[in-house]
Amino acid sequence: MSTLYLLYKPYRMLSQFTDSQGRATLADVISTPGVYAAGRLDFDSEGLLLLSDDGSLIHRIAHPRHKQPKTYWVQLEGQITDEAIRALRTGITLKDGPTLPAKARRIPPPGIAERNPAIDPKRHPSTSWLELTITEGRNRQVRRMTAHVGFPTLRLVRAAIGPWQLDDLAPGEWRKETLHAPRPTNAKKPRTGQKSQAFKNRGASNNAKGRTKPGGPRK
Repeated sequence: MSTLYLLYKPYRMLSQFTDSQGRATLADVISTPGVYAAGRLDFDSEGLLLLSDDGSLIHRIAHPRHKQPKTYWVQLEGQITDEAIRALRTGITLKDGPTLPAKARRIPPPGIAERNPAIDPKRHPSTSWLELTITEGRNRQVRRMTAHVGFPTLRLVRAAIGPWQLDDLAPGEWRKETLHAPRPTNAKKPRTGQKSQAFKNRGASNNAKGRTKPGGPRK
């Protein structure tokens, strides 16, 4: 039996528990001792991050050999074209080699909280949203892929890792799931359990029913 924490990592938060420069870290939103992140999410990206106290589960989720598909909601500069979407689906060649074909489709703005700070409409008057699913894990791959086809990424939100989904979590919120056996990558949508409070001003309280206040730094 393993415990998995599904966290919506906020924008401009590190995927680690400590930082010598005083930047926001996971310790600001989750204080459960002995948990570690299964993989990473860039400081300027947001969305689903999985954590666990089970090393073998972390390995199964994070190791490239298992090729867990990752789905992203991407806000782009400009209105993405059908030609650009076809290129992403076919595979493109980046500086570190060709990408595998991705699943890509145009979507309406997803029902998630606005980023803080928000995208400036004066600087970016025309934007569009793309849902992109990849099975690779190269450094800043999604940003490089969209830039390559002519539509730079403005906002990047990870919506799913394998069978685990962001669902209705808000930035800084988490929920806990207990796993009784290794979960295959084609499993159905997981059960949800406890849900934490949202990250507001690095640890501000939230009195919504059923949410718990994050504690201090991880021990």
